[in-house]
Amino acid sequence: MPFHTKLVTLALCAAAVAGCKAKADGSGDASVSTAAVATPQPAGAQQAGDEAPPAEKTGGFDGKRAFAQVVKQVGFGPRPSGSAAIGQLQGYIQSELTSYGCKVETDSFSADTPVGRLPMKNIVAKIPGDNPGIIMLATHYDTKRLENFVGADDGASSTAVMLELARLLCAKHGTYQVWITFFDGEEAVKDWSDTDSRYGSRQMAAKMGMSGELSKVKAFLLADIVGTRALRFKREENSTQALMDLVWKTAGNLGYEAIFVSQPTGGIEDDHLSFKKRGVPVVDVIDLEIQNSYWHTAQDTLDKVSAKSLATTGHVFLESLKQLQSK
Repeated sequence: MPFHTKLVTLALCAAAVAGCKAKADGSGDASVSTAAVATPQPAGAQQAGDEAPPAEKTGGFDGKRAFAQVVKQVGFGPRPSGSAAIGQLQGYIQSELTSYGCKVETDSFSADTPVGRLPMKNIVAKIPGDNPGIIMLATHYDTKRLENFVGADDGASSTAVMLELARLLCAKHGTYQVWITFFDGEEAVKDWSDTDSRYGSRQMAAKMGMSGELSKVKAFLLADIVGTRALRFKREENSTQALMDLVWKTAGNLGYEAIFVSQPTGGIEDDHLSFKKRGVPVVDVIDLEIQNSYWHTAQDTLDKVSAKSLATTGHVFLESLKQLQSK
């Protein structure tokens, strides 16, 4: 996943970077069923201590199943916007969501990028609610445009969490609508900037602003880089304080205070900014600790991802959603 950091410490400022973005409209592997990803492939075997707890311990969220979704995505290879591989992934995501009974909507659009006009697609699973109001859960599914970069943690981990959340939530009916959103083109095609990054989220926020739907969004919860083996989420400066407090308090009540830590970090430029700039309450749940290791390198591979971390993240998102639905 791409994000550009404005961190207060010199060490992290030196590591700040740009993303890679774009989207493709290819035909997907719609024939792959949910059962096909129920068990991780041998190449994705978990290391000791990384195994997911039983789903009943994490609110029904199945970390093993989520990890299998990471394996599936990595199997497509690098997935930058506009590539054949991301086209396959788009078809797969839509097929999975449909198999869960989700109402799926897509927005195919073209974006002007430093390498020319690229096709992109946002995918949304929309779950009905009884009252006006929308709660958005979001991820990006593209990978940075780098050689041999499969983005197991940066891109695949958060997408896997959202797929598992959709499996659990699409059959339910809450107080407010829930939109589970998969953005294309979060990564910069060349160098991160306001115009070369966040293509999908900028497209969706603008479109919702014109339709009047943006004013209905009560909360926007973004997941990005959430599979890290030594998971640690700091409080991100560009997030809305009240919403961040709700998520971090929920995590603490679930026993995850050592993962959702009180330590602040600098402001992150990520998909949440597309909505924050338009007045929507937002929070970015992102592990920045990988910046000085495998982030945006060919080493972001399956061995960097923990099913336990996916389960922790999914559990907190599920319980935070319950809190928001009760308000």
